Amino acid sequence: MSPRGVSIPDVRERLFDAAQRVLAREGPSALTSRAITAEAGCAKGMLHSHFDGLDEFVAELVLDRFARTARLAAELPGRAGAATVAENLITVTMALLNSLDSAVASLAMTRPGASLRIRQALEAGAPGFTAIQDSITSYLDAEQRLGRLRGGMDRPSAALALVGTAHHLLMTGWAGAADPRAQTERLVGLLLGTDVSDAGPEA
Repeated sequence: MSPRGVSIPDVRERLFDAAQRVLAREGPSALTSRAITAEAGCAKGMLHSHFDGLDEFVAELVLDRFARTARLAAELPGRAGAATVAENLITVTMALLNSLDSAVASLAMTRPGASLRIRQALEAGAPGFTAIQDSITSYLDAEQRLGRLRGGMDRPSAALALVGTAHHLLMTGWAGAADPRAQTERLVGLLLGTDVSDAGPEA
């Protein structure tokens, strides 16, 4: 347990990781500020010294994970010409799917305060699904210039289909749901007109 008044490096990330462990182990009903700080090994008031309550904490956790994926997606256009188009698309889509545990996504939807904060942040320009979609579109544009895409492909619509499907799978990824990677591979194959069932390593 870290004593009160002692600085903890990367405390936000430490609390975020602790929250995800509590959710995965005990479910949304067990997520309290005390449970999070206990799991993180922090003083009881640490969460409230960095966040204005649990709704803001959950919102910031979701936004942080979206921002991570947006940064990864922003690198995608620079990978044009490397690996295969299918591998690159599957990698970024799976990164979005893996950015949040389904329990975190469900919790954010069921807490109106957290959901409102997330929507307001995204509307204000916080990196999220739109930024990821734009990066995928830019990547597909680059691949088309290289001649690695079939002619006439509607690239913005393909990017929207990938991000929209990832959003759906993320929000419905409860236990027993179909394997999201298999669904992602089928969608990428449909968009590219190829069989990509063996495309690339596990993302």
